[in-house]
Amino acid sequence: MSEWSVTEPTKLTFDEPVSDLHVRLVNGGVNVVGTDEGPARLEVSEIEGPPLMVTRQGGTLTVTYEDLPWKGFLKWLEGKGLRRSALVSLAVPAGTRVEVGVVGATAVLSGIEGPSVVKGVTGDATLVGLAGPVRADTVAGNVEAQNVTGDLRFNSVSGDLTVVEGSGPSVRAESVSGSMIVDLAPEGPTDVRLTSVSGEIAIRLPYPADAEVEANTASGAISNAFDDLRVHGQWGAHKITGRLGAGNGTLRATTVSGSIALLRRPARDADGEARDLKDDPQAGSGDNSVSDRGADHAGSPADGTTDKKVL
Repeated sequence: MSEWSVTEPTKLTFDEPVSDLHVRLVNGGVNVVGTDEGPARLEVSEIEGPPLMVTRQGGTLTVTYEDLPWKGFLKWLEGKGLRRSALVSLAVPAGTRVEVGVVGATAVLSGIEGPSVVKGVTGDATLVGLAGPVRADTVAGNVEAQNVTGDLRFNSVSGDLTVVEGSGPSVRAESVSGSMIVDLAPEGPTDVRLTSVSGEIAIRLPYPADAEVEANTASGAISNAFDDLRVHGQWGAHKITGRLGAGNGTLRATTVSGSIALLRRPARDADGEARDLKDDPQAGSGDNSVSDRGADHAGSPADGTTDKKVL
């Protein structure tokens, strides 16, 4: 085993292969990039407070503090870290298995093809171009996932989830009060299940959509951009059900008091340009919404374009 105690800006190169990366950081930020060439590299550009302990044992590289264990990480008291901060960048082989934990720090992961796990107390995380399965657990930190092609799992108390160009096999998310905005790519997930207590849920589906849909809210408003889906309920509980396309995928969204909106991407022609949807039966002619004040069917816009809600 090799070990380094980092107390000042430092650059390290690890000649032996790295297959697992564990990072736990308090305040500051960590940036992990997957690469196809060269050995694993570490740069600590800023550091304040106690030293960061860097260890390499076999194929496992660990960057952390001595008093910050992975087990029970989300219960670690944030007050302990008021006088510590670091900015850390790592380049590792794309197939590395990555675990990152942050307390008050930001985390950015990109280009990783192996499994990724992110835990955060108050730090936000950005996940870009991850091909392996991804799990993100936060207390109050927000997570943004862009072009993630692996399975995505998200759990939070009050953190928000934003998915941009989601194209993995599945998205499963649970939150108490955090909102969820999920934008699905045309080759997007076949299994989407979102659950919240009071957070808002907005889902933008590709064209043509292909899913069995069921969305429920006990007291929140509902907005639906698809004529093939039925909106049930005028007072209290509201539900959207139905099938889009062949119904090969699954979309389930449930919230107690939050609102739910099902939006649609504009259709694209062979050149990738958006085209008019007014003659398209699946796309619908407008927004059919229901609020806690009763049914409100807005009807078709005069120009036959999609609904006005945009993520």
